[in-house]
Amino acid sequence: MLTILSFLVAIAILIAVHEWGHYRMAVACGVPVLRFSIGFGRPLLTWRNHHGTEFVLAALPLGGYVRMLDGREGPVPAAQRHLAFDAQPLARRAAIVAAGPAANLLLAVVLYAFVAWWGVPQAQPVLGSPTAASLAEQAGIRGGEWVTAAALPGAPPEPVRSFEDVRWVLTRAALDGRDVRLWLAEAPDAPGREVWLPLSTLQAREVDARLFERIGIVAPWSAPEIGQVMPDGAAAAAGLRPGDRVLAVDGEPIADAQQLRARIRAAVDASGNARPQRWRIERAGEVIDVVVTPQAQRQGDAWVGRVGAMIGAAPAMTTVSHGPLQALGEGLRRTAEVSVLSLQMMGKMLTGQASLSNLSGPLTIADYAGRSASLGWVPFLSFLALVSVSLGVLNLLPLPVLDGGHLMYYLWEAVAGRPLSDVWMDRLQRGGMAVLIALMSLAIFNDLARLLG
Repeated sequence: MLTILSFLVAIAILIAVHEWGHYRMAVACGVPVLRFSIGFGRPLLTWRNHHGTEFVLAALPLGGYVRMLDGREGPVPAAQRHLAFDAQPLARRAAIVAAGPAANLLLAVVLYAFVAWWGVPQAQPVLGSPTAASLAEQAGIRGGEWVTAAALPGAPPEPVRSFEDVRWVLTRAALDGRDVRLWLAEAPDAPGREVWLPLSTLQAREVDARLFERIGIVAPWSAPEIGQVMPDGAAAAAGLRPGDRVLAVDGEPIADAQQLRARIRAAVDASGNARPQRWRIERAGEVIDVVVTPQAQRQGDAWVGRVGAMIGAAPAMTTVSHGPLQALGEGLRRTAEVSVLSLQMMGKMLTGQASLSNLSGPLTIADYAGRSASLGWVPFLSFLALVSVSLGVLNLLPLPVLDGGHLMYYLWEAVAGRPLSDVWMDRLQRGGMAVLIALMSLAIFNDLARLLG
């Protein structure tokens, strides 16, 4: 229920803001707005303002529209002909069309800025042990080190305040095929050293858990403690209890939870046969030796070990917040970065440099809406900002039926000195609709593959 409710609230807000952008710009340009609708289909709620605009909340909330006085959609009284949308100068028509995506981007700036000002609890930028044979391990990262700053090639170092900052820098660099410099220290104020991660060698096509495993930076540092124990798992069979701290596995010291997870996964061979492990644990000040036999579980094309327990204590947290002006700058910066990253990903998917599995549809959006809402209203606002950027960028693409397609028509009109012919307009609209339906079908297929896989 929370997932459905969160999804509906998110979609309603994003659509309302998008259409509000069109509406406000139309009013500012003197174009009468006949209807402002959130959703399609049978109206559930209607009212009118003093300008005569009908506001509608419809049954199917997966879209919306603003209907303006327009000679292409019906007869216009001669006395109002100069007010119709199609009678407006090119610059006004373009401004009205562009105002919808611009409103979504503005909403993202405001939301990101508010979250940055309010403050968000995030994991401290302390790295867990790197995965074996990863770029991080080859660079000499040991785990337990603080990341104090990061930089992309040609850019000055940026302060790092949380592990989320680290992941964001790595994501941007990997998808853009660029290397990253990290400054590491034993403590936040201690002298540090610089390491170089050649992420350009990864040729990343999508952002998933396997990408971060190849990089070697998967999670923040956390103590190798046992959390919740499933009653039918290997941990329960071995007598492990919540709060047990793992000191060693098969005689090798365990430094953190990431290292312990790696040892558990590696306990199963390529044929799915599990090997017993000797664990030395500390429980209430007493050191105990137990034998744990992980259970084999299929993961993609490989077998991995699982013990049926939460591994790792909660990482140390820090609250990241900014002053009002700095928060506004953060909102602008984050919106710009996400917009550029979205465009880059779309371009790479078109050229085959990125997997089409990155395309997400309404089911994935609903899933993430529910997850973020379950974590609190601040994570939900961050999720809303992310989707608002995506919606704004998507609508600016030069695809017929989208706002960017209409702007493309206006560009042609500005260059050629005449509007596009009705014949070509109809052809492009049909083609654009076909492409949009194909993209939505692929997105829904990806959603189902993620949820059922």
